[in-house]
Amino acid sequence: MPKLGMPEIRRPQLINATMSVIDDVGLSGASVSLISKKAGVSTGIINHYFGGKHGLLEATMRTVLRQLGSIVKNKLREIPDDQVCARILAIVEGNFDRQQMESKYAKTWLAFWAQSMHDPVLYRIQRVNACRLVSHLTIELKKIRPHAEAKYIAETIAALIDGIWLRGALSPNGINPELACQQVRQYLEKQLN
Repeated sequence: MPKLGMPEIRRPQLINATMSVIDDVGLSGASVSLISKKAGVSTGIINHYFGGKHGLLEATMRTVLRQLGSIVKNKLREIPDDQVCARILAIVEGNFDRQQMESKYAKTWLAFWAQSMHDPVLYRIQRVNACRLVSHLTIELKKIRPHAEAKYIAETIAALIDGIWLRGALSPNGINPELACQQVRQYLEKQLN
């Protein structure tokens, strides 16, 4: 009989090990054996909790997305609703948060983006994430711009975020969050003036 409370310990342990292994060897090399070894558990535990590698990858991405959502919500809580530009920049800053910039997170994001093109479940998760970003930005922008214009600006900001992420994650120097936020801020200021 399994020990009480073990899923709350094992699941995060395996998700963290998955990101570390992806960071070390990439998604294609991230075998159940390597992940379980990194986590210090038997390979059967992955099947028990996640139904295999695919379920573990899905759970890993859902965890990363929940963490991103939490970061953005915390930043938005600090800013009054009527400070539209500050709220938009908080959303942008959340997407370039230091935690999300760590190598294991950045490589997990890249692996997820690449794999989502070939996997319906991961593709759906990616679409929800992309739509959520545009939706949050549009909600803020609609406070000061007509809906169509707000959506256009929101989609451009989302494309800037994704593009900066992709270029930075593939760069040997990584992503410069301050520069990324500055680039988006300059675009936003031009659109709102």
